[in-house]
Amino acid sequence: MKVYFASDHAGFDTKNRLVEYVRDHLGHEVEDCGALVNDPQDDYPAIIALAARKLSQDVAAGKDSRAIVAGGSGQGEAIVANRFKGVRCALYYGDPGNAQVDASGKQLDILTSTREHNDANALSLGLRFLTLDQAKAAVTRWLAAPFPGDARHARRIAQIDQV
Repeated sequence: MKVYFASDHAGFDTKNRLVEYVRDHLGHEVEDCGALVNDPQDDYPAIIALAARKLSQDVAAGKDSRAIVAGGSGQGEAIVANRFKGVRCALYYGDPGNAQVDASGKQLDILTSTREHNDANALSLGLRFLTLDQAKAAVTRWLAAPFPGDARHARRIAQIDQV
């Protein structure tokens, strides 16, 4: 699977370490879309748009790709990524302290449920809220999480795509 990365200056150092981790430890093909230098005056929309546009093109071509974008809060980055057709970007800045369980008693994972329920193909990390180890663990779990394709979730995703 190909994974596109992008971040603003607030996520620059951690993004660079995640690129290496996903490529060297998890074995995925990666493309770093920037920021390529740590510039506190950078404008993240153009940087994030580059990764999201590439992911959108891959979605249209039927390729299995993902994107990981990052910033201080991850909020703006998720907003930008979600502007592109076929991109479903979820925001993550840590697990809530109060774990939830579903009707069957299964503990819900807020991160992997973005894949299982929404087939999220992009993940926005709020790196001011995550340590490097937490970010690595989150990326590992998210990239490994499948989309089971349950009919009700697929139906809802199709409805999202029609909006």
